[in-house]
Amino acid sequence: MNAQVITIITFGHFEKGILERISGTVVHEFDCTVLIKEARVDFSEFYDPARRQYNGDKLLREVAAMQIPGSGKTIGLFTVDLFIPILTYIFGQAQLGGHTAIASLFRLSNESYGLPKAEQTLTERFTKEVIHELGHTFGLIHCHTPTCVMRSSTYAEDIDQKEERLCVKCRTELLKARSSTL
Repeated sequence: MNAQVITIITFGHFEKGILERISGTVVHEFDCTVLIKEARVDFSEFYDPARRQYNGDKLLREVAAMQIPGSGKTIGLFTVDLFIPILTYIFGQAQLGGHTAIASLFRLSNESYGLPKAEQTLTERFTKEVIHELGHTFGLIHCHTPTCVMRSSTYAEDIDQKEERLCVKCRTELLKARSSTL
């Protein structure tokens, strides 16, 4: 039996294929069971009209309040443009060593940058972002290995350079973190 349950809560419409890819990769990377739930929120509470974006800090707290009993980690998936006060935009964020993370695919599509639509690229980027943010919930910090999914990403192109998995060093750190909580 897997030692960890990770709950993915979707806010908005996500294609079945993208959720299957994400959940399969989460199962593989974190040796866990994945539950997928749908939820709704009144997005107007999180919208900043001056920025025309949604406050990631507030959405992270909202997802934390929805923590499913028995779930070790929870990640909320969004389709809206996220920000935190100190950054112009974010792809996602997490409570370092905590239980909750969020990720949005809003800025991950090629169309956001005037390029032709590429569904596979969008799915790969979003999957990497989910794994990255969940890694933070396990206490992993940004990695300097260029291909590690835990490397910091400022731009979508940075995400393209990474793999969907943890490097050896980060995998070792994850195993240490998980063994100390068992």
